[in-house]
Amino acid sequence: MIEVKLGGVFMSIKKVTTEADLQLAFDFRRKVFIEEQQVPEVEEYDEFDSLQAPCDHILVYYKEQPVGTGRLRVVEGYGKLERICIVEEFRKFGLGKEIIIGLEQIARDNGLTKAKLNAQSYAEGFYEKLGYKREGEEFMDCGIPHILMKKYW
Repeated sequence: MIEVKLGGVFMSIKKVTTEADLQLAFDFRRKVFIEEQQVPEVEEYDEFDSLQAPCDHILVYYKEQPVGTGRLRVVEGYGKLERICIVEEFRKFGLGKEIIIGLEQIARDNGLTKAKLNAQSYAEGFYEKLGYKREGEEFMDCGIPHILMKKYW
């Protein structure tokens, strides 16, 4: 578990290792992507959504309450950051940045030297502040504009 103090409040990031924690991650994704953003359920869940899949899921906690999630896979030599979300009432506390840092650390721990993600276009500035650079043109994914962004370390 990674712990960080934000504004006097402890938050932490934990790798998902149990079915119960994986279900929490799915609940957050359902709330954010399916309910808020209207992503079709069939598009949201895939073959990497199990504890046995070759990827890592994490949960972010704020004041010991789970409030968000993210996933990391290795794709073409990159750590691919995916399914990053925080429930609405906990946005703007800096937790998104901590999810990215946590996923990048897992990538580094696995010997990777670069990361990529398909960012929703409105979040480009957020990822730029974390060192990501846009590559290519905007594209649509599940009816939402996205851009490919990459980072090297």
